[in-house]
Amino acid sequence: MRLADGRRAFVKAASSLVAPAVARFHQREIAISQRLPAEAPVPRLLAGYDDGNWVALLFEEIDGALPAQPWRRDEFERVLTAATDLAMALTPSPVDRSILGSPRLGGWLALASEGATSRLQSLSPWAARHLDKLVGLEEQAGQALAGETLLHGDLYPFNIMLSPDRVFFIDWPHAWIGAAHCDVLTLISSAALSGVDPEPFADTHPLTRHLDPNQINVFLAMHAGILIRLATVVGPAVDHNWLGMVIALGQASLRWLQSRLQANPTLA
Repeated sequence: MRLADGRRAFVKAASSLVAPAVARFHQREIAISQRLPAEAPVPRLLAGYDDGNWVALLFEEIDGALPAQPWRRDEFERVLTAATDLAMALTPSPVDRSILGSPRLGGWLALASEGATSRLQSLSPWAARHLDKLVGLEEQAGQALAGETLLHGDLYPFNIMLSPDRVFFIDWPHAWIGAAHCDVLTLISSAALSGVDPEPFADTHPLTRHLDPNQINVFLAMHAGILIRLATVVGPAVDHNWLGMVIALGQASLRWLQSRLQANPTLA
């Protein structure tokens, strides 16, 4: 929209009565966006609105577009560089943990306790056979993912915008505080769906190249866990395009994890 002073802006809004979950996300995103530093590569929040029913956010308009899918190599490298800048700008976290939700990671412990073996088998026979190993990796998450960086928590191509000279990371309701490498691993893992081999990027990226290999394995297990478990518990009314994306992202992380464990049997 165009504002009274001539500026252009982007608005998103939700009703607490019609879409309470989305409205809660918007409320959290207002609180987070108000605290992001000026140097962070994010759109500026111009105003937030909450009258008890409608919750709205008014952002500066970004003159850009989503990255091409499948990924173009030059755009992918631009985004990885910007993700490093993002982590540096948000360490230590400028947002208190009390404002944030829990990280959307993990699910193998729940799957094991729920006995969802048949559904898991249909999504990933490898995961069904190695559920104990995946549970073990999830149990190490507290130490392996600990850190003081504010993480985006949902760093996929649909939350990235490219202008001619900048990269912007948008939509922040799922932010959490943890190890600086987590967002980069989310991005690299998802790029496998574009035919990108994730391992060389993990080997060379400044936020991942010095990690203990098990830290990467723990994150991949946690990332796949939330996605695969979501796919096992959704009802028949779920949007099938969304479900297909969730399953594909989870399976991509599992394939990368499987290849890493096969290449280093001491970690298997």
